[in-house]
Amino acid sequence: MQRKKLVCLFLLLLYGPAKMAHAQVLTLKDAVQTALANYGTIKAKANYVKASQSTAQSVKREYLPNVNVAGQQDYGTINGIFGPSYGLNGLAVASSGPTLTQNNWNTAFGGLYLANVNWDFFSFGRIKEKIKTAQATVQRDSADLTQEKFQHEVRVAAAYLNLLAAQRLTRSWKNNLDRADTFRAVVVTRVNNGLIAGVDSSLANAEVSNARIAYTNAKDNEQTQANNLAVLMGVPVQDFVLDTVFIKQIPTAVADSADIANNPTLKYYEQQLKVNQEQAKYLERLYYPTFSFFGTMQTRGSGFGTNYAADQSDYTHAYWDGVKPSRSNYLLGIGVTWNLTSILRVNKQVSAQKFTAAGIQDQYDLVKQQLTAQLKLSDTKMKNALDNYREAPIQVTAASDAYNQRTVLYKNGLNTIVDVTQVLYTLNRAETDRDIAYTNVWQALLLKAAASGNFSLFINEF
Repeated sequence: MQRKKLVCLFLLLLYGPAKMAHAQVLTLKDAVQTALANYGTIKAKANYVKASQSTAQSVKREYLPNVNVAGQQDYGTINGIFGPSYGLNGLAVASSGPTLTQNNWNTAFGGLYLANVNWDFFSFGRIKEKIKTAQATVQRDSADLTQEKFQHEVRVAAAYLNLLAAQRLTRSWKNNLDRADTFRAVVVTRVNNGLIAGVDSSLANAEVSNARIAYTNAKDNEQTQANNLAVLMGVPVQDFVLDTVFIKQIPTAVADSADIANNPTLKYYEQQLKVNQEQAKYLERLYYPTFSFFGTMQTRGSGFGTNYAADQSDYTHAYWDGVKPSRSNYLLGIGVTWNLTSILRVNKQVSAQKFTAAGIQDQYDLVKQQLTAQLKLSDTKMKNALDNYREAPIQVTAASDAYNQRTVLYKNGLNTIVDVTQVLYTLNRAETDRDIAYTNVWQALLLKAAASGNFSLFINEF
């Protein structure tokens, strides 16, 4: 048993660190999925979609009639008087009783119980158009969410590629610093042995200092790009270990055709137009009257007797005698209401909707023009990036050979330090050009996917 425990511990120590290191690598797909799950704007727009869906369900229920049930029990007087009055904001009482020669304070209990139904059963399709408008709003908000997800996928992918390029550039500048420092050691040794002039060591020190500053600037840019990616992913700022396997490969979809017909941004503007059209149709229904059905069932109770007009002592203070139902009435009817002045107001509202629709159409045309130009530009960028991709290794090989040659010549006193520093710069430029060329191929494919609205064109490469 003890031996088995030791074997398990050995395997854990052997494979555990490798597995943990592998788990720390952030792939592009993982970055995109994390961003979609964490980013605040996407969460907000998902809630807006749910709100629109709830609103649409609420509007559908406007077809239902209004059914009110009420009951009240009162205690008070019933003095009546001839004269006009208006129950402004419910501030008047509805006492009913005989008109006597003088006021009195006879009081009894009373009760009122009623049920009321009011149903706008025909309004020339007003509710139907309102439901269509609510449903169109759901589709618009859903299209907005889809558009936001797509654009965020593109932003995260671009930030990932930018960080990857920054890390590779940092590595190239670190290699440049190491070469400069190694060369300085050679120069200092030769100066100390009296083989070359002391000024060469000063020039070598200056070159190392310049390389160190460039390396520091590269690390600063790398940290900036890492911060951008962390914000887009909705995670704390950290040092990301990215997947570097794909960067030296050419995407398989470089020659795939694409168009902008299904771009989510265009779909969003199309849904905006649809909402505007449905709103205009709904407003046009407000021109017409509304036909309503109504019905009421009412029961009342009173502590005042039927002979109270002649005998003011015919009442009781008993609670149950006052509140129990004793008289009932019902009423059924059909009515029509038509606010004629609403025609003047609605007319301007419809005009405003038409101008809004024209503005949305202008925005749609502009976005379509921009996406068309972007798609065409992506083809050009892809061609140029591929040309540079094929040329970059040639430049690196030639510069590396030249650097090795000039270094050997300098060690043998056959050239000057200026020749070496010049080729050192050439080699560093070649390496950075190579890093940028590799990244630009994938950036061009991402641009093509962004213009066409087909993110799968890019992400399926991973």
